[in-house]
Amino acid sequence: MNETPYPFDKETWAQLPALFENLPEPVHIIMWGDPAESEAEKETAVLLQSLANRFNTLTHQVLPRRVNYDFYPVIGVMGGPAEEWTDFGVRLIGRPNGYAMTSFVTAVQAVSFRGMTLEAVTRIKLKQLSRPVNIELFSAADNEAGALMAQPLFNMAVVNEHIRTFFIMADQFPTAVTRYSLSYLPHMVLNGRVHLEGVVDEGEILQQIGTAVKTTIS
Repeated sequence: MNETPYPFDKETWAQLPALFENLPEPVHIIMWGDPAESEAEKETAVLLQSLANRFNTLTHQVLPRRVNYDFYPVIGVMGGPAEEWTDFGVRLIGRPNGYAMTSFVTAVQAVSFRGMTLEAVTRIKLKQLSRPVNIELFSAADNEAGALMAQPLFNMAVVNEHIRTFFIMADQFPTAVTRYSLSYLPHMVLNGRVHLEGVVDEGEILQQIGTAVKTTIS
């Protein structure tokens, strides 16, 4: 792919059709940011353009920065149909690279498959949740465990409209690390006050969501 300087080497580019060509539902990807402001925003815009050019299942657009985000670029992954995109509250903050690129792919698949890779019991229990939950997952390009945690969290956002999942590249935003005094990745923060480190299963995530909203999910 000589025409696109970023973001894929030949080996990775060759693997992408298996991930994106057969998505069951179309996906629309928005980047909020300004390609003229930073290299990360410029490269992310190229990433989205290259994917949309290659795969019919994906479309994209770049929108200006918004006052309600602290860091850029911000990627929002929306579900179809194309005539009326649905915002499931799936966000990635920062330029996807390394294992964070795996999380980007996971976000696209979670939206397209409507969260169906969650365990059935998890989907049933999530129906009990009627209070807003913002989940911030801090990871890094070299943190494989962060990619593992992103998978259920993105799917939970798709399944329950009250959940919003933000995957934040902590290695790109040191001030975010300082804000929460992070010492270990991945690190999950629910509603700004409930903290959880490392890789945990869906049952533990549900329990911590219950703690964050002061209810029991069983």
